[in-house]
Amino acid sequence: MSLRFALVVSQFNDEICNGLKSGALSYLKENGIGIASQDMYSAPGAFEIPLLAQALAKTKKYAGVICLGCVIKGDTAHFEFISLGATIGIMQAMLHSEIPISFGILTTYTEEQALVRSATDSAHAAENKGKEAAAACLSAARTLQQITKT
Repeated sequence: MSLRFALVVSQFNDEICNGLKSGALSYLKENGIGIASQDMYSAPGAFEIPLLAQALAKTKKYAGVICLGCVIKGDTAHFEFISLGATIGIMQAMLHSEIPISFGILTTYTEEQALVRSATDSAHAAENKGKEAAAACLSAARTLQQITKT
């Protein structure tokens, strides 16, 4: 049975989020899974990702939802609130919907750290956290398939 996934990507930090998206799509392609353009969604920022992920999971169209974004620490407490809200929101959406929703939101102290974790060049591709988020979502979806078959 073919698995269908949705992808939710923050519009903030374009270069970084596009790198995460590229990593996720590359991983899925390597594993024989494509994501159609109608299954890719933009979120205004990381804080809005959990709501969109939950709405997508509730449709029951998807074996999983891959969430990608980036929050870089600044001079205020904004970083902590957004990071915590996105983390808890994604976890709650996943538990509520019983659909894997992976957390591919970088929470870094510097832009340089985020660039390394979202790089797609051959020297850093293994460190791409979008790739890791896709791998986690695919693995959880396959495990849930096994659980429901037995």
